[in-house]
Amino acid sequence: MTIKEILHSNEDNMKKAIDSCLREFASVRTGRASPSLVEGVHVDYYGTLTLLKQLASISVPDAHLLVIQPWDPTAIPAVEKAILKSNLGVTPSCDGKIIRLPIPPLSKERREELVKLVKKMTEDGKISLRTIRHHAKEAIEKLEKDKAISEDDKFRGLDDLQKIVEKYIAQLEEILKNKEKEILEF
Repeated sequence: MTIKEILHSNEDNMKKAIDSCLREFASVRTGRASPSLVEGVHVDYYGTLTLLKQLASISVPDAHLLVIQPWDPTAIPAVEKAILKSNLGVTPSCDGKIIRLPIPPLSKERREELVKLVKKMTEDGKISLRTIRHHAKEAIEKLEKDKAISEDDKFRGLDDLQKIVEKYIAQLEEILKNKEKEILEF
């Protein structure tokens, strides 16, 4: 394996770490209705845990309302129960065909809690990036130890690796900044 291959495969892993962080961020409620708030809710559908997004269409008619329309009307009670158990802090209302989820505005304290949560998620993402860097660094050092590359090549490879890590950390910081802004908006 060459330095270039090591850097490329580890950069792919870093992209996956960023994507994972983005998925986690999507599940954080911001006071604005978004289908991602409920898409990951697991519903007990005929004894099988099924994602809500696989059971129903989820729409956002306005900024403070989610509308869930299950394709199977008999699943409505199970969907309501799953939403209540999901700790979203919203109570569904149903008219027999569709479920409405009014998204109340967040309190100042709750917004601050959510900002702390996304900062922790970002820190976890950075830890993942550093772990990937550590494994790549070990692989590059092993190449030099095995006499497959020169010491200069090792240092160039480690320098390139650090630049890649810094690029992804900056990306995470930008994502965090945008999410904080979104959460703190009134």
